[in-house]
Amino acid sequence: MSLEISPSGQPFGASVTGVDLSRPVSADVASEIRSAWLQHHVLAFPDQRMNDDDLERFTLLFGPFGDDPFIAPIPGRKHIIAVKRAADETAPIFAESWHTDWSFQEKPPAGTCLYGITIPPQGGDTLFANQHLALEQMPGSLRQRIEGKYAVHSARNAYAPAGFYGEQDRASGRSMDIRPSDDAEATQLHPIISYHPETGREALFGCAGYIIGIDGMEQTEAWELITEIFRWQTQPQFQYRQEWQPNMLVMWDNRSLLHMATGGYKGFDRLLHRTTIGSA
Repeated sequence: MSLEISPSGQPFGASVTGVDLSRPVSADVASEIRSAWLQHHVLAFPDQRMNDDDLERFTLLFGPFGDDPFIAPIPGRKHIIAVKRAADETAPIFAESWHTDWSFQEKPPAGTCLYGITIPPQGGDTLFANQHLALEQMPGSLRQRIEGKYAVHSARNAYAPAGFYGEQDRASGRSMDIRPSDDAEATQLHPIISYHPETGREALFGCAGYIIGIDGMEQTEAWELITEIFRWQTQPQFQYRQEWQPNMLVMWDNRSLLHMATGGYKGFDRLLHRTTIGSA
């Protein structure tokens, strides 16, 4: 059976069949998958019976492992984290806000792989927003205001001890093993308009949350601009909705997209294993 790429019918995203990811993938097939990934930004591989070794092997086809700070890996692994939630959990849904994974790092990751193990019968979709489209369709007046500017990225609002996933959250009974740290106070500058290192396409990079300011701008003025960008870049016409199935692997391009989790599965357990594709 040959590789089959089926576009989602949404603004981007595709489903991939005709490959068994529980077995080593040839260089030619890996190249086809990479091309589809760069074209469609999100790829879903349904009906894949994968273990953690398979997940790690697949991840390494596309780059080195990335560094996942502030979340402990699963026992016995260095590069897999569990995205999980118990049926009776009352803590806020993890990552239920728009973001680009680890944009506060000096070299943010190229992508993410997420494998569905325990998937509720309803809810739990992942939303994505295409930042190439958002920039291409951005009004010229707004683009002029961000040309050449650098955003200040930081994990402080999320993972510092006083942050959203800080010490107070650790006491909430959350299933995920999140480790807040003073290291989250660090900042990193990245251009608001970035160039994809493989395709050369321009895109917006990051959004309010990990972006806490704009270099050289007074904070009030900067936050007004950050908020205006956020309202633009997360509009429905730029979005793709991924519905999950058990044994589905989803990979996405962190350099092209924002994403966020959704709820709607109260009373059901949910478990996915995640790896990060580092920048080469």
